[in-house]
Amino acid sequence: MAGILVVDDAEFIRTLLKDILSGNGHHVVGEAANGDEAVMKYIDLKPDLVTMDIVMPKSTGIEAVKAIKAKDPKACIVMISALGQQKLVMESIRAGAKDFIVKPFDEKTVVEVINKALL
Repeated sequence: MAGILVVDDAEFIRTLLKDILSGNGHHVVGEAANGDEAVMKYIDLKPDLVTMDIVMPKSTGIEAVKAIKAKDPKACIVMISALGQQKLVMESIRAGAKDFIVKPFDEKTVVEVINKALL
């Protein structure tokens, strides 16, 4: 069972991801609503994986990926992006994200990407 930190500025997306992940054998250890919070929670919780929204207030998901990877080069981060954010997705992969999930997503896709990223 993997410990996962869920990061998204939309509470309904965090809830949806928590339900999908916990319903498929993962343990959600925490959640954050912006990039700054994500970095602090990552340091405190040391999760096995982070799901990270790209576009958020305060600091973006890409900035948070860079900050987390600077503290832990082995951090496993999967980006969550809206359709049409391919440029941002590529930037986040270059920053160290392992994979991405496009919104709107379905349970099967989320589970497949998360399980693959954890290997």
